[in-house]
Amino acid sequence: MESPTTSSNRTVIVRAPTRIDLGGGWTDVPPYCGELGGFVCNIAISRYAVATVAAAETYRGTAVPASSSLDNPLIAAAVRRSGIAGLRVSVASDFPLAAGLGGSSSASAAVLGALCTWQGRHLNLVEIAEEGRRIEVEDLGISGGRQDHYAATHGGALALTFTDRVAVRRLRLSAETRAAFEARALLIYTGESRISGSTVQAVLDAYRARESQVLTALAGMKGLARQMADALETGDLDWLGDLLAEHWGFQRSLHPAISTARIDEIVMRAQSAGAIGWKAMGASGGGCVLVLAGAGNAREVRRAIEPLGEILDFALDPHGLTAQL
Repeated sequence: MESPTTSSNRTVIVRAPTRIDLGGGWTDVPPYCGELGGFVCNIAISRYAVATVAAAETYRGTAVPASSSLDNPLIAAAVRRSGIAGLRVSVASDFPLAAGLGGSSSASAAVLGALCTWQGRHLNLVEIAEEGRRIEVEDLGISGGRQDHYAATHGGALALTFTDRVAVRRLRLSAETRAAFEARALLIYTGESRISGSTVQAVLDAYRARESQVLTALAGMKGLARQMADALETGDLDWLGDLLAEHWGFQRSLHPAISTARIDEIVMRAQSAGAIGWKAMGASGGGCVLVLAGAGNAREVRRAIEPLGEILDFALDPHGLTAQL
């Protein structure tokens, strides 16, 4: 992406995708990733956070003054770290908030990318991903992993290895695999709030206490994520469906609050209609659920589950962070 020189009469718009986390979530979160190593397979999708940056005296949108304390702490922290004054910054999105799609990380990537583009600096995707996580952890007090930030910046289907650093491998999906996934994958928003911070802390505490059930689940999820990357690159979506269903079993065993009655109902109806895989997005406790239909029954599965929430149509996003000048 080209980086223009700064100008007082222009507007910079940058968008960043959200993601579907197929497998390995929680293993990108410290201290697990630093001690045992993590692995995540995820896919960026065409549900975006869009950041707009303009000079304060020329901006005409419904923006937030960058120089004030702001009512959006994420924007405030990003602008404060950039050291730029005299701007207005806003963020819009086309996805539900707290849906388990990594939306806050998409927003931070979009804002940081827009500020960087405004300054005429080269966009280093890794630096933006890591800065976004630092803002969440250091400025907002949100503990979490790194996978969301890399999906937002890099786009595409990713295999991410987490140790004391992050290794990014872009998965090679054929056009046929991509089209088949988009046709068979259904993303449904339950309308429920996502999991609470206390539940996340409970899982992390259980890991630190070396509780066998949590250790087994995390190791199983990491191993399944590696197989998911293979399934995508070989185009075997039936195998991917089996892996998703097995992963959900491990995921929900981490804590009783991870699943909900509505999620259980979605899974039951999807399975009865011929779906072959399913799992909740993010840490769960609500938010979105991914359902993978069989090769010829996506319409039937959609009809079965759509009374239980909002179906969010999407395509795979291959580009990641993208600027419109």
